[in-house]
Amino acid sequence: MKICFRLFLCHFLIFMSSASMQAQTLQSTLDSMFLSVFSARAPGGVVLVSRAGQPLYYKAFGLANLESGAPMTTDHVFRLGSITKQFTAVSILQLVEKGKLSLSDSLSKFIPDYPNGGRITIEYLLGHTAGVKNYTALPAFTEQLKRQDLSPKQLIALFKDQPLDFEPGSNQLYSNSGYILLGYIIERVSGRTYEQFVQENIFKPLHMDHTSYDDTRQIISNRLAGYRGGNGNYVNAPYLSMTLPYAAGSLLSTAGDLLKWYTALSAGHIISNESLEKAFTSFVLPNGEETGYGYGWEIGNIQGSKSVKHTGVVNGFFTDVVYMPAEKILVAVLSNNEYNSNLDISASKAAAAALGRPYRFDKIALSDKERHSYQSGYLNADEGERFIADQDGELYHYTRGGNKVLLIPYQKDAFNMERTLNTILFSRDSKGNIEGYQIKGVGNTRIWKKSKVPFAVPQKIKLPQKVLEAYIGKYAFGKMVFEVFLQDGQLYGRMGQDQKVLFPFGKNKFYAKDLDAVLIFNSDKKGIVISVTKVQNSEMVGFRM
Repeated sequence: MKICFRLFLCHFLIFMSSASMQAQTLQSTLDSMFLSVFSARAPGGVVLVSRAGQPLYYKAFGLANLESGAPMTTDHVFRLGSITKQFTAVSILQLVEKGKLSLSDSLSKFIPDYPNGGRITIEYLLGHTAGVKNYTALPAFTEQLKRQDLSPKQLIALFKDQPLDFEPGSNQLYSNSGYILLGYIIERVSGRTYEQFVQENIFKPLHMDHTSYDDTRQIISNRLAGYRGGNGNYVNAPYLSMTLPYAAGSLLSTAGDLLKWYTALSAGHIISNESLEKAFTSFVLPNGEETGYGYGWEIGNIQGSKSVKHTGVVNGFFTDVVYMPAEKILVAVLSNNEYNSNLDISASKAAAAALGRPYRFDKIALSDKERHSYQSGYLNADEGERFIADQDGELYHYTRGGNKVLLIPYQKDAFNMERTLNTILFSRDSKGNIEGYQIKGVGNTRIWKKSKVPFAVPQKIKLPQKVLEAYIGKYAFGKMVFEVFLQDGQLYGRMGQDQKVLFPFGKNKFYAKDLDAVLIFNSDKKGIVISVTKVQNSEMVGFRM
């Protein structure tokens, strides 16, 4: 009996020691990750990682207020931006469960005079498949308008008479307007304002005491100042009337309250498990393609495990929340810097670390022959053509005229797309020839087939410095000024803050290192450079100033 007890105690201590080491490793990994994201004297953020409702990591970084120097705390309140959409979607599903409406109801049922409203369903609005024009992208959405308070009806009037982007249900395009309409439907059906409905049906029952509809006139404890900028240069975010994001992006919350939200969702306390499963399932288009969006959530995966997520970007704030339903792992990363867009990748990396399957892409060597075998054009019926080019001893992936993304080989036929969590996995036929590739990442998997149409890839040559110096100067493309300059023997092109490395592939021809664009310098009969032609999808000529 004593021997059995000793064996049990021994195994128990080993288990506890292993669990403690894993927790310490996770803490160390996440500390390293987020200390590199948030600077001590810059706008900061809060990071929460939990499993089954229990925090594994909960820390604040950086500053809450740059002017006072007040540090960030885990109690601070952030604008959520588009994370609001999941609360709107769940509110709709609550009304469905109460029999107040149906996902197949048409928009005309609630707004009888809405153009094409009979062809637009609530489900289409939830999944961004309604084709309703995005009001925040319209010319009428001016800086002056952003300072005005508008009612839901006035908001709808901004886009109501705009033509549809496509036949409802046939395609998918992210549109804030759809969630404005859903907020208005909630008000029409419930008889309560959107603010009142979410407060009474979600925040109050879940004791989400620090979550509310944003109102700049109210005194809200621990509400943060929001900023824009980077590299030590920050400005206060411009004013935005929070009546404008409305049901698409006007909520405030804390990381702690978001933990309450996801814990309640997973337990079936807000909507049924059946309704939640619908929200967590990608909409499927008539052609069988998954859109990668459910009801208020993007649908994807973290290292092969299903995830639902959303980012939020609103004046002064960038937020990202990832949830893995099967493992009940939650990652919430909230920042009071609108330009902190790398949080999206950081949140997914944190989720993978909590899962115990961190992302690793250790570069392996390829021979020139191996590397060149991947060079080709590739086709996808829905997303068009992509190119993979062997250039300067590296592989790059790009669209025609688009930015080049460096491909980092980490396994045979497997490449990481630099600064992303996406991987390109090549497939081969029975003879070992490359026939296509698929892109796998945190979203839907997409497949491209190898094209038989050859394409030329310019290769770098050396030119004497005297030749390079002949191209130095400023060139006018209409009102835009493009400057060519030489630094440490390397030619650069710059327009505004955007600067590109230029490599020669002919005496007067250059290509951009990280952009699918070519520059051809033109000379007069005396050999004096007078203009430059930019070839990037189309041609433009800039004249030397």
